Amino acid sequence: MEKDESLTTLDSYKLNVFDTIVDITVSRSFSGFSFYNITIQNITPTTNVILQKIRDEFVTKVNLADVQITDESGFDAMRGQFKKEILVLIRKYFPNANRKTMDLLMNQIIRQNIGLGDIEILLKDANLEEIAINTSKEPLWVYHKKYGWLKTNILIPEENRIRHYATMIGRDVGKEITLLKPLLDAHLLTGDRVNATLYPISTKGNTITIRKFAEKPWTITDFIKSKTIDYETSAMIWLAVQNELSLLISGGTGSGKTSMLNVCSAFIPINQRIISIEDTREITLPSDLHWVPLETRLPNPEGKGEITMLDLVVNSLRMRPDRIIMGEIRRKREAEVLFEAMHTGHSVYGTLHANNVEETIQRLTNPPIDVPKMVLPALHMIVVQNRNRRTGFRRTLQLAEITKNGDASIIKQLDMAKDQLVDVNEPQAIMDTIKLYTGMTKEQIVEDLREKMSILKWIVEKNINNVDRVGDIFRKYYARRSVQGDSK
Repeated sequence: MEKDESLTTLDSYKLNVFDTIVDITVSRSFSGFSFYNITIQNITPTTNVILQKIRDEFVTKVNLADVQITDESGFDAMRGQFKKEILVLIRKYFPNANRKTMDLLMNQIIRQNIGLGDIEILLKDANLEEIAINTSKEPLWVYHKKYGWLKTNILIPEENRIRHYATMIGRDVGKEITLLKPLLDAHLLTGDRVNATLYPISTKGNTITIRKFAEKPWTITDFIKSKTIDYETSAMIWLAVQNELSLLISGGTGSGKTSMLNVCSAFIPINQRIISIEDTREITLPSDLHWVPLETRLPNPEGKGEITMLDLVVNSLRMRPDRIIMGEIRRKREAEVLFEAMHTGHSVYGTLHANNVEETIQRLTNPPIDVPKMVLPALHMIVVQNRNRRTGFRRTLQLAEITKNGDASIIKQLDMAKDQLVDVNEPQAIMDTIKLYTGMTKEQIVEDLREKMSILKWIVEKNINNVDRVGDIFRKYYARRSVQGDSK
């Protein structure tokens, strides 16, 4: 962007980060570049220069090698631990500062020089989904829920600082990143997923990519209000989950697969035992569900202690589950065990990287997953999620059922021009399965779908979007149906 190019402000808001007020401005240049700027109130460039001097003195007195902060409690503990040393230095350079100013300066010193610096400000912004450090030679980038990728005014001053952050993050969860092991997959204590690479594997410099953990889990209300899905398709998925049909959610990276998995899982009746299996905890279900979350573990530096996805899938079958939720299906043996679980009466839900229904079938039946096509009918439904990279909108692209011969029949598909889901084929296999196991007629199933749609409309009208409150409504619905003697 040219220095004299004017900017149009798209959005502005404030964040409170450890009692420091931060102004956020999202803007766009005439040439189309978009920016995300932070301004810390009462911290001028001159003050920053003095704070750097304080930092230089501080590090000579304190060993920072083993210090890490990845959540607010860690920040508070470190603030208390080094309070005396920092206050002495602040009084030296700011003798007339009042208590409020001293607290502001203290928080700034700790955040910049002990924690993750200004990255912690970005972690506090609920509007952001991704934080990307590409090199010390260019500013950080963020992915904003509304405005997509934005270049920030935050710059990590040196490659060693980026590497230090990566080492610190890895060490906190028992992982390491070195020149011999220059790739790191880890997570912050807050649940945010972290990937890091070291130069020269990443040729421009060291990198850190943080996928933020959603502070507020997505609910069906959020999906419908954002036009990610419509009422009719939501009701059909609800009907399938209620009646213990297995389903797979596919889509590209960032398309909302895990969010959709979270939404669908909330439809599970309260009296059933759920086992979830993930590499990193992302699923959040209503608190009153009978739910046991499991998480994989990488081997330690000596190569011991690894717990794989397959280990957990096999183990979950010994835990008397009614429903098994798997974060992502990647390998043949995992898929074989899951399909075996489906055939033995368990309901299974999982995600898969594939862009449409046809690609989903191809991925399942070809290496590295490579399950026989003849076993696919155990999987009843496929939901495909899509993210439009131009607009940033996430939508349910396709809803399909698996026929008796293992093919997929698309029931609903997104009309991109109209931005709405349209009917493609009448559901047949799903209807036959529900009729077989519940005794309901087609007319009763259609009426059941209408009732579900009316409940969903009421939830959206009341703007009930807390995962526990939504879960409570479904729990009461199932309780009423049980009293009436209807299907499960």
